[in-house]
Amino acid sequence: MPAPRIERLTVYPVKGLDGMDAEESRLLPGGTLRYDREFALVDADGEVLNGKRTDRVHDLETDFDPETRTLTVEPPAGERRSFALEGGTSEAAEWFSDFFGVELSLERDTGLGYVDRRGMGPSVISTETLEEVASWFDGMTVEGARRRLRANVEVSGVEPFWADRFVGEGAPAFEADGVRFEGVTPCGRCVVPARDPDTGEPLPGFRERFVEKREATFPAWADESAFDHFYTLMLIASVPESDRGATVSVGDPVAVVG
Repeated sequence: MPAPRIERLTVYPVKGLDGMDAEESRLLPGGTLRYDREFALVDADGEVLNGKRTDRVHDLETDFDPETRTLTVEPPAGERRSFALEGGTSEAAEWFSDFFGVELSLERDTGLGYVDRRGMGPSVISTETLEEVASWFDGMTVEGARRRLRANVEVSGVEPFWADRFVGEGAPAFEADGVRFEGVTPCGRCVVPARDPDTGEPLPGFRERFVEKREATFPAWADESAFDHFYTLMLIASVPESDRGATVSVGDPVAVVG
C-alpha cells in the first residue's frame, strides 16, 4: 500500500452547491479551509438554504473561479449565468431567489465560512472508505460516493474507516506535513447522501442499507462509545490555532501522532 498522503482537497464555495477541487488550501483564522462555504444563500429569517432544505440544489451545476470570485451557474433549462461576486452579490441573490422561489441574500464570511459546526474545522475521509461505501450499493461509483459525502480532506494509503480512530477517549491526532488535525466528532449524516448528486433522486433503502453495513464493518479498533449511531461517516476535525494560516496540499504526507 502506498504511504498515507492527502489525495484530494475539496472546498464548497457556496454552501449546498458544487464542490471545487484544489491543489492546496490555506487554513483560515477560524480553522476552516479557504473558500469552503465562503458564501451562503440566506432567507429573510436568517436560515441557510442547503441540500437538507431542498433537493433543487441538485438541479444546478456550479463552478467558482477563486481568482476572480466569479460564480457560474447552469440550470437544467435556461441560460448559463456568471456572477462576479467581488463586485457585490445582489445580482446573484436575485437570480437564486427566482430559481428557488424564496427571497434570498448571498452572504459572505471569509474568516470561518458557513460551516454547520461552528468552531470546528475541515471534514476528513479516506479514499478507502469511499471505495468501501461505494461497494455497498449497486451502480454507485467511488466518485458518486465522494460527491454524496462531501468531505474536505481525503487521505489515501490507509484502511477503510481510518478516520474513526481520531475520536473517543485517548484518541490520537494526525499531521499532514506537520499541520495537526485533531478529531472533534464523527459526522452524523443527513438526507443528502441518499440522493443522486446529479438528479437529486433518492436511493430507496439507502439509510437502512448504510446503517446495516456500517455496523457490520465498524472497526474493532475504533471507540464505538464515541458514535451516537451508525448513520455516521466522516470525521469533523479541528486545527490548533498555532497551525492556522498554514497551507495543506495534495500529496502532503500524513502520519498518526499522539
